[in-house]
Amino acid sequence: MGTTKSDHFTESQNELATLTKALGHPARIAILEYLLKVNTCICGDIVNELPLSQPTVSQHLKELKNAGLIKGSIEGNTICYCINEVGFEKVKAFLDVITAHLDKRKNECC
Repeated sequence: MGTTKSDHFTESQNELATLTKALGHPARIAILEYLLKVNTCICGDIVNELPLSQPTVSQHLKELKNAGLIKGSIEGNTICYCINEVGFEKVKAFLDVITAHLDKRKNECC
């Protein structure tokens, strides 16, 4: 089989792209904000907070979980979700590198 374009980039670059892609939808941002507010919750709670159907919320939760930004545990018939600190540490580390670079180069760009 041939290579994909992602094969030309490092594992770290591909991982960060997956994380940031998961952050690229307003519904997912709303889900993350809700999880930060309540600390943990079940899927039904999120559905009640957003103007989206349950299957749509579930799809967004799946994307966030696959990217490593949230984690979930099964409790009976429900799944409780919370923020996955590990995923956000990777995003934070990348943003810290950008911020440090910008701080050093203030007003030196075109």
